[in-house]
Amino acid sequence: MQFIETRGNDQGRAKSVSFSEAILNPSASFGGLYVPESLPDMGEAFLTQHLQSSYKALALDFLTQFGIDIEREVLEVALSRYDNFDDANNPVPVVEIEEECFVSELYHGPTRAFKDMALQPFGSILSHVAQSREENYLIMAATSGDTGPATLETFKNQANIKVACLYPDGGTSDVQKLQMVTEEASNLKVIGVDGNFDDTQHTLKSLLASDSFKSELKERGIKLTAANSVNFGRIIFQIIYHIHSYLELLRQDRITMGEKIYLVVPSGNFGNALGAYYAKKAGLPIEKILIASNVNNILTEWIMTGAYDLTNKELILTESPAMDILKSSNIERIMYDKFGVNRTKELMESLEREGRYQLTTTELASLQEDFVANFSTDTECEAVIAQYAKKGYIMDPHTATCMKAYKELRQKPLPTVIYSTAEWTKFSSTVAKALGHEVSGDIEALEWVSKESNLPVPAMVKGLFDKPLIHTVVVDKASIKEEMLSFL
Repeated sequence: MQFIETRGNDQGRAKSVSFSEAILNPSASFGGLYVPESLPDMGEAFLTQHLQSSYKALALDFLTQFGIDIEREVLEVALSRYDNFDDANNPVPVVEIEEECFVSELYHGPTRAFKDMALQPFGSILSHVAQSREENYLIMAATSGDTGPATLETFKNQANIKVACLYPDGGTSDVQKLQMVTEEASNLKVIGVDGNFDDTQHTLKSLLASDSFKSELKERGIKLTAANSVNFGRIIFQIIYHIHSYLELLRQDRITMGEKIYLVVPSGNFGNALGAYYAKKAGLPIEKILIASNVNNILTEWIMTGAYDLTNKELILTESPAMDILKSSNIERIMYDKFGVNRTKELMESLEREGRYQLTTTELASLQEDFVANFSTDTECEAVIAQYAKKGYIMDPHTATCMKAYKELRQKPLPTVIYSTAEWTKFSSTVAKALGHEVSGDIEALEWVSKESNLPVPAMVKGLFDKPLIHTVVVDKASIKEEMLSFL
């Protein structure tokens, strides 16, 4: 399998690259991204073959079918990271919370968020490739709350790897921040940024494309890559759990083979939704992908009107901070797949130059063949959390955005899978507030919700509050590069 570029080729690099090249050097020509030339067939024959497969066996065969240039033994080691999840036999439980409504709990890994599903095996693979090439890499990550902890966790103490993680100061939950700033490994650097997630992501993409920054790193014997979902190494693992969801409904006798289902994705940077789109295109029987946003509803406007307009938008901090994003990187991959390289380049250049673009009527109709969207306010999410708590199910605020989409956007009475991207413990103050109890901080909230709902607090979360703060630096946007070079 080869990978090609969303905005065309600048004649300065290969027209197609291998998987290992795409993950080591994820920045493509003209600031674009890498996408696979084609997708393997994940239709009924593949699904039937894996009706009784473990998650690791499913993932291994999927990666094999994809034809990536990574040895089977390396893939097996990478996938063994799932053994460290709550249940090694079922790292992604799919549970029914009401008739026809199922939740895929993607948060049972070491940092209690869905990013572990991709970054645990991806980190292992990337570290192996760097060591086998005897090359040293700086891995940059910009986080709205979950990518950062998962990146630091998977790469800590890995040979040939250093990590610089950027987070918006004040733009994450207390637990998310503590997961980053208490990491002790000497190969990790966590940098708070006086700004929002879009600021950190813009800086990351600019540095990835900067020849001068790469030259400065080269003088230090270091190459540059990224752990955000601009890197397809993240996306490839995010396709798998959508296939797993369908198989789980088959195993639970809730659907028959070939029956279509809805998927509901709480989306910020669109990587999770992109994984669902690729699964659908590869043959998974999906009726439509329902996108749930918070009041930073740029994706809702894009999907429902075709307008992507940043000129009248200002980022709003919400109780679902991982979705506090206005510049969603992975919609570029959707547009490439639907509209082709020339139109994608034109649209993305318009966004960069003018801060907006508008799809044509035909393009919008094509987008809406696969997606529909709405958004929820914080108040609506709190009401949802309270409603389902009474039924015995505690969800975090990102998952709560999905319930409005589930109830309002389905046009057919089909079974539906909602993707829960974080455990409630990462947003305990919001959950406590939704349940009618004001708290002074996350420690009190964790204890109160745990007692009230009879749910344990995982040791990795409880222990954060006793760990020393290692990374305390906060810089403005202009100082990020200097801070990284100082670390190196």
